[in-house]
Amino acid sequence: MKRALSLLGVGLTATALLASCSEGERPARQRADAQTSNVSTSRATGANGTLEQVARERNLTPDDLIAAAKTYLPSGRHDDYIMFSSGGHSGQLFLIGVPSMRLLRTVAVFTPESWQGWGFGAGNEILDEGKVNGRDVLWADTHHPALSETNGDYDGEFCFINDKANARIAVIDLKDFETKQIVKNPLSLSDHGGCFVTPDTEWVIEGGQYGSPLGWEYAPIEDYNNSYRGYVTFWKFDRASGRILTDKSFAMELPPYWQDLFDAGKFVSEGWIFGNSINTELATGGIESGNPPFEAGVSQRDNDYLHVINFEKAIATYNAGKTREVAGFPVIETQTAVDEGLLYFIPEPKSPHGVDISPDGNYIVVSGKLDPHVTIYGFNEIQEAIAGGGYTQDQYGVPILDFDDCTVAQIEVGLGPLHTQFDDQGYAYTSLFLEPAVARWALGGEAGKLNPEPDWSLVGKVNVHYNVGHISAAEGDTASPDGKYLVSLNKWSIDRFFPTGPLLPQNFQLVDIADQGDSMQLLYDMPVGFGEPHYAQIIKADKLDPWLVYPEIGWDPVHQRVDPNAPRAGQEGITRNGNTVTVNMTAIRSHFNPEHVKVKQGDRVIWRLTSVERAQDSTHGFALPAYNINLSLEPGEYIQFEFVADQAGTFPFYCSEFCSALHLEMMGYFLVEPN
Repeated sequence: MKRALSLLGVGLTATALLASCSEGERPARQRADAQTSNVSTSRATGANGTLEQVARERNLTPDDLIAAAKTYLPSGRHDDYIMFSSGGHSGQLFLIGVPSMRLLRTVAVFTPESWQGWGFGAGNEILDEGKVNGRDVLWADTHHPALSETNGDYDGEFCFINDKANARIAVIDLKDFETKQIVKNPLSLSDHGGCFVTPDTEWVIEGGQYGSPLGWEYAPIEDYNNSYRGYVTFWKFDRASGRILTDKSFAMELPPYWQDLFDAGKFVSEGWIFGNSINTELATGGIESGNPPFEAGVSQRDNDYLHVINFEKAIATYNAGKTREVAGFPVIETQTAVDEGLLYFIPEPKSPHGVDISPDGNYIVVSGKLDPHVTIYGFNEIQEAIAGGGYTQDQYGVPILDFDDCTVAQIEVGLGPLHTQFDDQGYAYTSLFLEPAVARWALGGEAGKLNPEPDWSLVGKVNVHYNVGHISAAEGDTASPDGKYLVSLNKWSIDRFFPTGPLLPQNFQLVDIADQGDSMQLLYDMPVGFGEPHYAQIIKADKLDPWLVYPEIGWDPVHQRVDPNAPRAGQEGITRNGNTVTVNMTAIRSHFNPEHVKVKQGDRVIWRLTSVERAQDSTHGFALPAYNINLSLEPGEYIQFEFVADQAGTFPFYCSEFCSALHLEMMGYFLVEPN
């Protein structure tokens, strides 16, 4: 739409609105209608008046209407992209359509989720994998989802996500979008820097967070420099089984700086890992004793350290057995890493929070929250500095490369830079926490040949609301970004939405970045009613190929195969062996079979339940009150659960998912005869 269009002056017609969109932006149905219709009207009319009237009544500008047209999807139309967003304190993963910004699905991960029965009869054995020292930990703080990659591009097969609070990693299979594995890191209790994958998803990288004794054994804080350490863990992933192989994984001990985000090199830098850190001051806090508080102590120096790891050599060192066991886990000690030439430091702007690799793998971008610049390191320059020798060392003996030798540019982008994403036009985008805004700047070198701007120059900004942390562009951290859209993950919303008490939603804002130069348009505000979603990745929807029903009746989604114990139609029944009762049940619209299950108080019950449905979206629930059991059975799915019938009484069970006209009649009785 032409910017000069005035709603008050000339009105807004349907024809003008369509003409204002490029052919590619216009929905196919509208393009067809425009070609076949001879309507020549001065106004778009509908049941509730003209578009002009609606715009007047709601005080909408032409830009508002364009934004609405760019995000609106008629019923039945699917989004071009799917955003995988961390669920923050929910402990889950969220799927959001882009550009519609519609919430499509909650994926249950670390936390029980009643709709899907996760932790209420299904998924229990996987949640048990996440126990900490044998204790249930049924909350999580999910931070960084990582989609599996092939040759540095998303392949739509798996997603990994970490739990910062408890140093756990989960594996999600994108055939059915269900969690298959949870791995607890034995070295630490927190891991803000996970997860990130290598270009072919052979390894999942989990960075640490706060310095602590490895294995979280007790050590006095006064002995911080000697007894506390940092770490980074490399989990071996087997694509065939869809599992992390803990017995083929290892970690590297690091000095007790607070390691943060890591990223894997690609193309020219493949085989190298890059991570940043804060608290090179080795501050230990203690405000109650008159010491400087942590926020002052960890931000005194002008520089922290970019960690540069020769991962290819690290794998060889691990395979050669040059490790020590910590809590039963192999760890390359810091001194070994130095001796083998695995680890180097480079000064980076103070208090950095992001490290991002350019699509061609040539550049490593770091932002320091307390420095207005993004700093771009060149991989070739780093290699030359390593080969040249003559570097200094930190107090733990780690080589420190010269800052000027390793950097190719610094760009002043604004206040509080954090994280960077890339597009397909030779631009990079950096979130600015303090302004708050997103800055667009021009890449240099080979990566910058697509844009017309001078190398390494600030191009423009778009304001966001408020306090942006991470940003996510469409495939924006892969070898071949798409551009088009960027989502700003904002920590505050203040006045953007109706205040639901003092606790306000956070805010995902969709930005159109398709135009070059300084033109970026804020399209949509999405209130996020859970806290605190942290990071997201956006994949093209056509790369995902999920099942619509499970491949066969009796499918066990935990192991992704048919379970031989799954009852089929005609195999229903109840058997007793001593005080163990086995229930073989099927579910189909609109009944369970059998409908009466009779046991004695104290019996051990093994309940096997198969949905024999084959129609898409024909989901059944199974709710057994008082016994804390609720299941979701998708077409073909098989679930087995066990419990002791320790409560005598009459317990109606029922389908908890509205499945048919006779849904309310889909029930039965669990009859527990008292002793």
